[in-house]
Amino acid sequence: MKTLLSGLGADLPVIAAPMAGGPSTPALVTAAARAGGLGFLAGGYRTAQALAGQIHTTRAEGVPFGVNLFVPNPVPISADAYRSYARAVRAEADRYGLTLPAGPVEDDDHWTDKIDLLTSAPVPWVSFTFGIPDRAVVSALRTAGITVLQSVTSADEACLAAASGVDALIVQAPEAGGHSATLTPARPPRPVRLTDLVTAVRRAVALPVIAAGGITTAADVRAALAAGAEAVMVGTALLRTHESGASAPHKAALVDPAFTTTTVTRAFTGRPARALRNHFTDRYDAVAPAGYPAVHHLTGPLRKAATAAGDTRLIHLWAGTGYRHARAEPAADTLARLAARL
Repeated sequence: MKTLLSGLGADLPVIAAPMAGGPSTPALVTAAARAGGLGFLAGGYRTAQALAGQIHTTRAEGVPFGVNLFVPNPVPISADAYRSYARAVRAEADRYGLTLPAGPVEDDDHWTDKIDLLTSAPVPWVSFTFGIPDRAVVSALRTAGITVLQSVTSADEACLAAASGVDALIVQAPEAGGHSATLTPARPPRPVRLTDLVTAVRRAVALPVIAAGGITTAADVRAALAAGAEAVMVGTALLRTHESGASAPHKAALVDPAFTTTTVTRAFTGRPARALRNHFTDRYDAVAPAGYPAVHHLTGPLRKAATAAGDTRLIHLWAGTGYRHARAEPAADTLARLAARL
């Protein structure tokens, strides 16, 4: 039977998730493909030129791969709310001698340039998160020979995605690390098991499903496939691998006993995202406004400085609930372990 992955020659139904901000690298994507799976480059937070460079590097390895983009779905923020939060975090920034943006910085993450890049030089797969692109964009990519996937967090979102003409869905459960793919960031997804979410989505639409969120063991993989997913997507499990571009402090925090749990917070970016609970989430989550990408740009210089200093109190330590399963090993070993006994 032909499956979503069979046209790419992938033997393992395990996909390396796109992790924006550094963890996803051409080396990680290449390793995933050579292990029999597939990997995604993270186009978020990169210029089109920088993304083109990563695509060129990965393409030169002769492996199939995908690219993920953030769809513009801004969360407006008032000037007063922005200034209030800037005042709240200024003490942290002062420790590093940083000047924070005086007012909200809004952008569309170079959306048009990236779509132009991908339609002119197609890659096998393109996925979207944060929003659903116009049907014309989906059509243009499919005409270019690209398989188009949409990230969703509910059956209702799956129906909207299906109406846009995409080929398949990435169904993300709340246990996922990093940003939620929700289309309504002011209302984070309700708690639901990944297997139940996959079942609900498959009842709502006829599209192939890739399951994501909290998958860190072989048992998790088998359960997702048994629920009807054609493949799974893993991110947190790969953060400590040799090919991961995650920062050294981030990798170390995943095994540091001082970090005992994860939390969903908008303190870092203004959108809900799951991270290791730390000083920044404890102190600022309750006062953080919804506001993306303005809050992301506000805290970005502080997070960058803290990462350079190894100050894990202030870093956005994205992690899913199964973060303790992340190992320092080749990515191929992680993927093989997850695909055991399939």
